[in-house]
Amino acid sequence: MFTFLVRMALRWHNLSYKLSSTLAIKAEGGIHPKHRLMNYHQFFLDHITQSDRVLDIGCGNGVLAYDLADVAAYVMGIDLNEKNRHAWENRFARKNLEYHIADATIFSPEEHFDVVVLSNVLEHIERRVEFLQRIKHLAPLFLIRVPMIDRDWITLYKKEIGIEYRLDMTHFTEYTLQSFTDEIQEAGFTMKSSSIQFGEIWAVVYSHPSSL
Repeated sequence: MFTFLVRMALRWHNLSYKLSSTLAIKAEGGIHPKHRLMNYHQFFLDHITQSDRVLDIGCGNGVLAYDLADVAAYVMGIDLNEKNRHAWENRFARKNLEYHIADATIFSPEEHFDVVVLSNVLEHIERRVEFLQRIKHLAPLFLIRVPMIDRDWITLYKKEIGIEYRLDMTHFTEYTLQSFTDEIQEAGFTMKSSSIQFGEIWAVVYSHPSSL
């Protein structure tokens, strides 16, 4: 009896989370409140300079790229979702900010960048090591943000008993600090620093030893 009830409760927990996010975005005028409450934009801003050229891969509606362009010399945002074009053209446009509809796994910009931003992107890619190796040449510095699977007990419990545990069903993985570190190293990157915030890993990563 209790096993049945707990499984029902956990499924409702998933539905409630998704519904809360959807409604919160609408209540906030189209921007998820996590941008404001987690203030994770500041992590990225703290690691770029006024002379930097920045590539924001998987930029979504462009709200982070917009803030990056307030500091950096130039920002290019790419995203696969055509629906984001309206926000790019009307809400999050700057003279030094350029957007492209593109698949990050095959997109190959000709120019070189100083910083690549991957904010909640890696978990959506199945062959992540291959992807990282392919884009490694684009910049010496990578700023990465990914979700943790061990962010709380309930996530691990869901996985243990076979209930959907991912924050997003399009995630191919969610990380522990060790699994993230192993993946970064396997791709040939060097971790400069990392911190755990809001059940996420925020990492500063070098793509070349000469960057150290």
